[in-house]
Amino acid sequence: MGTDRFTGPLAAALAPALRRTTLADALRAADHALPVAPATDRSVWEPRTGVVHPTAGAVVARARADLGTPWPQPLASTAARLHRDGDRDTHEQLVFARQHRLSRAVLAAATTLEDRWVDEAADGIWQLCEQSSWCWPAHDDTRAVHGAVLPTVTDPYLDLGAGEAVGQLAWADHVLGALLDERYPGLRGRVRHEARTRVIEPFLRRRDWHWLGLDGRVHNWNPWIHGNVLVAALRLLDGPDDATTRLRTVELCVEGIDRYVASLPDDGAIDEGYGYWWNGACRALEALDLLRHATGGALDALAPGVVPPALRETVAFPHRMHLGGDWYLSVADAQARPTDVHPWHALHRAARAVGDADAAAYAVSRLASGPGAAAAPAAQAEAGLGRLLRGLTDTAWRDALAAGATAPLPRTAWWASTQVLLVRPEAGTPAGLTLAVKGGHNGEAHNHNDVGSVVVASDGVPVIVDAGRPTYTAQTFGPDRYDLWTMQSSWHSVPQVAGVAQGAGHEFAARDVELVGPADDATGLALDLAGTYPHEGLRSWRRTARLERVGDVARAVVDDAWDLDTPDDGGTTVRFLLAGDVDLDTARAVVRPLDGAPPVELHWPAEVPASLIRRELDDPMLSGVWGARLTRLDLDVTGRTALRVVVSMADPTPKETP
Repeated sequence: MGTDRFTGPLAAALAPALRRTTLADALRAADHALPVAPATDRSVWEPRTGVVHPTAGAVVARARADLGTPWPQPLASTAARLHRDGDRDTHEQLVFARQHRLSRAVLAAATTLEDRWVDEAADGIWQLCEQSSWCWPAHDDTRAVHGAVLPTVTDPYLDLGAGEAVGQLAWADHVLGALLDERYPGLRGRVRHEARTRVIEPFLRRRDWHWLGLDGRVHNWNPWIHGNVLVAALRLLDGPDDATTRLRTVELCVEGIDRYVASLPDDGAIDEGYGYWWNGACRALEALDLLRHATGGALDALAPGVVPPALRETVAFPHRMHLGGDWYLSVADAQARPTDVHPWHALHRAARAVGDADAAAYAVSRLASGPGAAAAPAAQAEAGLGRLLRGLTDTAWRDALAAGATAPLPRTAWWASTQVLLVRPEAGTPAGLTLAVKGGHNGEAHNHNDVGSVVVASDGVPVIVDAGRPTYTAQTFGPDRYDLWTMQSSWHSVPQVAGVAQGAGHEFAARDVELVGPADDATGLALDLAGTYPHEGLRSWRRTARLERVGDVARAVVDDAWDLDTPDDGGTTVRFLLAGDVDLDTARAVVRPLDGAPPVELHWPAEVPASLIRRELDDPMLSGVWGARLTRLDLDVTGRTALRVVVSMADPTPKETP
């Protein structure tokens, strides 16, 4: 199964099954390869109870508003903006809006069988086939290779956008195939032609795609694209002469995903952060679940006793990063309050497969109740057509939602591979102060220069925060990435040493990282930050951040001690990035957090000068999370060698200076 060139954890997990059968023998025919019934199977698509599934009802209602309105139209001018002013988002949003509308139309056609919805879906399918390129302009190599600012149709580039488009077409073809054959004969043939030309043939012909990870650099594009190519191969390569191509494509997809799984640490951590788990590890889990179905259960890499440790542990990553409510620990480009629609059913399905009851309960809790539950159904089309269809037809997921669950919120979560610790006073509740500390290095995927940063949440709402990312532009992943303020250590809760910020790259890493307490019950993290600063005179900067109890109340304590053997001409500051309304007093700052969470106080020695720098937010990716502004607290420690900052729930009674 392609393992002659690469042997990874999936190859090992599937080896016993492949001794009993071959992939060629195990693969189901195209009509039965995807785990969703076609629209003609009314036992699935026509509710026997007479009650329409709430997600289906909400999506179809949104589709009704689409009818008769112009379809979103990506243009040459919007595509070329990437090269003119760096704007990639305008074009991408038009592409996304068109595909979201197609997903809604497909669902409406499947649930109603009405001609108007089949027409609407056919219009969307046809437009996608007519679209010059499925590649998002920011990924296309047409400028470098051909000197063009628009796609070169004779040289298609296989990226995330092309993967999403071909996956969507495959799911639409699978669900509506008979209806399209009756009303639009020939359209399905066009879909197959475009899929082969734009995706399958380039995938097989070129093995220099950077996202394959053949150079050892594996990231979330790998399972995201491989998973979509797998869907397309299983469903659309159904011609009389396609068997060999279909088998080879599936083999290469599994081999590629194996390479991704091999890159995951055994503790399941994702250095790109919580938001990227859904389009990285989750994509791998979904692809392997699809492989299980497509082989009639013969190849099941997620079965207990077989599943690789990294995949088993990564199922727990989302709920371990959960602060409370809609809030999550933000690292790298991930958002503290995600705006994307997540396929909670996919996590639940993976949790069922590997036997993780906490992860399953967490997935249910996010839609059965909670701040985002009411708005979730209508937005599910934005998660992608395949994810929408799977969530609607997974009866075990529907039953679990009806039963309900609560978020587990473990007391301690520690990932040794990324050196990230999260600790709260008690398991099962966000009440009080939660502390997170990050070590690692500054060459991570979607990296921010943030080694040693701390996050503190009040009742689950971040108060000392990581800003996350702004809207992506051409600059975001270019040579000037660290000109963006959100990427700089200067705007993270870390020191600025003699006017010097942290450097970017793997070599700028934490040293001597130690847990405070045992790994399964840690209260804090200690680490040396000196190696992250390009400053020869900094011998050491030891930071210890811990959560400690004072009676029945927990407080967070950040201790810094350093050895700087050169004149501190640039000034040294210890900084904390704060969200909410901030008032500064002598040796104290009071923060009234977002969402009405309990106020928090920061205390430091009275002789340390303090100032506030307010950062107005005009980017919706940031203001949508934090509101109008963030505030940086700067503590001037020039000439000192140590500092203690204590974070506690606000108390009207006076406190002693630490």
